[in-house]
Amino acid sequence: MPAVKVPRLERWAEGNTGLPYVWSFRASAPGPHVCVQALTHGNELCGAIAVHALLREGLRPRRGTLSFVFANVAAFARFDPADPYASRCVEEDFNRLWAPEVLDDDARYSVELARARVLRPFYDTVDYLLDLHSMTEACPPLALAGRHPKGLALARAVGIPEHVVIDRGHAAGTRLRDYAFFDAEDDPRSALLVECGQHWDGRAPAVAHAAAVAFLAHLGVAGTRDDAGARPPSQRVIEVTSTVTIESDHFAFARPVRALDVVPRAGTLLARDGDRDLVTPYDNCVLIMPARRPGAGETAVRLGRYLA
Repeated sequence: MPAVKVPRLERWAEGNTGLPYVWSFRASAPGPHVCVQALTHGNELCGAIAVHALLREGLRPRRGTLSFVFANVAAFARFDPADPYASRCVEEDFNRLWAPEVLDDDARYSVELARARVLRPFYDTVDYLLDLHSMTEACPPLALAGRHPKGLALARAVGIPEHVVIDRGHAAGTRLRDYAFFDAEDDPRSALLVECGQHWDGRAPAVAHAAAVAFLAHLGVAGTRDDAGARPPSQRVIEVTSTVTIESDHFAFARPVRALDVVPRAGTLLARDGDRDLVTPYDNCVLIMPARRPGAGETAVRLGRYLA
C-alpha cells in the first residue's frame, strides 16, 4: 500500500489549451516557455501531487509562459493501491517513444504513443522542461541531466537534488528529456528529469515540489529560490560510463545491488546474462538505479563514477 496519498486530478482534465490535462498561463512580460510535467509514468505519484498543488495554489508566471502537464493519465487512471506497480504504463513506456522514427511510424500504435503524438506539438513550443519522476527501489533523489554541458548547468543552477547524473538514456528508447532540441548541444533549450525518491516514500512529493519551485525560480518565471527551501550543501555529479542492457531471458544479479552502491574493485561480478558474465569495469564503480524486475531489452543498471 503506497504511503503517499493518490491525488484527485479530475478538476484538471479539461485543460485550458485544447489538450486534456495540459494547462498554460502567459504573462504580459516576455520570457521562456517553461513546463513542469508529472505522470510520465502512471504510478509515479509525487510529481502529480506537486503539480496538483501548484495548480491549486494558482501559481502564475511573472514573465513568459508557464505550463503544467499530466502526461500518461490513461495509466494513472488504472492505478490500484493493491497492485501499484501495474499502472506504470498501459501498453508501453511513454518515456521511450521520443525518437522521430517512432513518433512518425504510422504503422505503430499504442495508448502511450497516441498520447505522445497529441502532446508533441505542445512540447515543440517548450524552452525548458522539468519532468518529475520517482523510482521503484529506495534511492536518494537524482537529477538526470543528459549528456551535454547545458543539462549539467541547468541541474546545478536548480540545485535540487544533491546527486546529478550525466547520462545518455536507454537503449530501449529515447526519453522525453532527450527529445529533439532538448538533446541538441548547441540549442539553448533544455530539459531536466528529476527522480524524487522511491515511489511510495512520503518525502518524494516534497522533493518534487521543491525541485519545481527551484526550477521556476531559476528561470525567473515564478517564485523565488527561497521558496524551495534549503539547497543541499553541495551537489555530487556521477557520470554514467556504460549501461547494462539485458540480452537474454536468463538475467540475474550475482550480488545484492542497491542504488548508488559503490563497488570498490574492478572485475567484481555483478550479474550473469545467459552465458555472459558482467563485471565492474573500474574501481569505485557506482550502481545507478538497478532495475527491480529487469527483462530482455531493458536496462538492468547503469554504471558510473563520481566526478565531484
